[in-house]
Amino acid sequence: MTTTLLELLPQLLELLAFGVGSVGLSVFGLYVERFALATAESGQVKLGAWMAFVGAMAFYFAYLMSTDKFQPKLAVVRKQLAD
Repeated sequence: MTTTLLELLPQLLELLAFGVGSVGLSVFGLYVERFALATAESGQVKLGAWMAFVGAMAFYFAYLMSTDKFQPKLAVVRKQLAD
């Protein structure tokens, strides 16, 4: 059992990195969207629109990281733990 966990350690670290990266990008996107709204409300509409675009891109990359990287890696780790 210990050797199995040691063999899975690099994959578990990679899984952790993808999970933390996805959550981090989501939190960053939320912060930027709030900043964009405050900027647009203060009268700088162009800057607010640009920041809203940046926040939307952060959400998009968080979604891509969670669906393209995290979920397949989680399936591989679960399969190896089941064996």
